Amino acid sequence: MSRPPELDVLAAIFIFAAASFAFLKLVSEIREGDTRSADQAILLALRDPNDPSNPIGPQWLEAVCRDLTSLGSPTVLALITIAAVSYLWIDGKRAAALFVAASIAGGAVLESLLKLGFARPRPELVSHLVNVNSFSFPSGHATMATITYLTLGVLLARVQKRRHMKLYLLAVASILALLVGFTRVYLGVHWPTDVIAGWCVGTAWALGCWLLATWLQDRGTFERYEKSTGSS
Repeated sequence: MSRPPELDVLAAIFIFAAASFAFLKLVSEIREGDTRSADQAILLALRDPNDPSNPIGPQWLEAVCRDLTSLGSPTVLALITIAAVSYLWIDGKRAAALFVAASIAGGAVLESLLKLGFARPRPELVSHLVNVNSFSFPSGHATMATITYLTLGVLLARVQKRRHMKLYLLAVASILALLVGFTRVYLGVHWPTDVIAGWCVGTAWALGCWLLATWLQDRGTFERYEKSTGSS
């Protein structure tokens, strides 16, 4: 049995509102200094108590985190976006291609403006295990990984007729964004609240774009979503 598309829209609106509210609440608490102790405690918990420059866990874990954090780098995300947009363009879905490109590019502009607006310094409590040269809030890697992977996850899910395949694709997109965010804290280049804020902004932006795309599809601007079916 298929689920009415209106329920998907309502769920997206609810998550969009929740993510937006969480971001604004987090901003308020950071400005009041209420998150400082939790931020510091989490960063220190991920380091050797006797040597803050050494992260906890086996040596291979640091190497894995360095690799995973690249999944949120501007270069990797740009390549993934170009590949997806090019595929849509070649496949004749040019309106969708332009929409995806505009959504991800717009998210990048928003992320840059937020960084400049808040101008929060990077944490100096522990050593940085990768090079960074920008402000800290919100995490650019977490924000753009969430925007890019969720946007493309929805793009892939929309051509799937089976609901469990849609859920699988969205789960993979979410896990990638979560992993990228975790690595930024583990590598010592972001406060945990930077990453949480990035997830909130990225989720709100991606879902906002999805809602806009749904409205445009209803107007016939570009192809509609496939209807979901059961597990088979």
